[in-house]
Amino acid sequence: MHKQGKIYGVSLGPGDPLLITVKGLQTLQQADKIYYPGSLLPDGTTTSYSLQILQHYQLEESRLRGMFLKMSDDRKSAEQTYAATFQQMLTDYHNGLQVAFVSEGDISFYSTFAYLLQHIHAHKLDLEIIAGVPSFILGAAEHQSSLAILNEKIAILPRMKDRDTLSRYLEEFETVVLIKVRSVLHEIRTLIHQAGLQMVYCERLGTAQQYITTDINDLEGREIPYFSLLILKRI
Repeated sequence: MHKQGKIYGVSLGPGDPLLITVKGLQTLQQADKIYYPGSLLPDGTTTSYSLQILQHYQLEESRLRGMFLKMSDDRKSAEQTYAATFQQMLTDYHNGLQVAFVSEGDISFYSTFAYLLQHIHAHKLDLEIIAGVPSFILGAAEHQSSLAILNEKIAILPRMKDRDTLSRYLEEFETVVLIKVRSVLHEIRTLIHQAGLQMVYCERLGTAQQYITTDINDLEGREIPYFSLLILKRI
């Protein structure tokens, strides 16, 4: 009898390999193939945040497959990479394999898996998604602060570039989480000063390079990595 294949979307958590769920780790240990996302750099080399986490679990290297995206805004190139990776996963699936695709943080939260998910649903494949810890949740935990209480509202904004828009969000929401802040920090620095906001800046959460500060002045001249975020609260 032909073995039934299955696809798993597995959340790795924000960086600390211990912050994967028990279910997520067990799924990876039992999977026949594990696909992970990464970046294809201009010099032809590759890098992957997810792979760095995966390597802590002592999984057989032969089961790991990288999906590397060019560092550009070229959506056509990205879509071709997603389609090619899905075809590989589909072949594995029809061969009866248990196939996992992983993502740092939570796999349903701004994850490359969303583009593969469209193909998976279109082909009506057997799928299970395993939730995980997103980085801003770990940021609040590391700062030992509460993101929200009672009826407070939270907004999560990627690549916020407009100070006026951010000001409007801060009027309506008690807490605003800014992700992908590398290109926007200089735009909101004065707003943080003027509005007297409580600020927590976090980068590379859960890794040995983790850095957290509550003083915007500490970021003057600092190189801001891709994996960074700001938690802003009205006082």
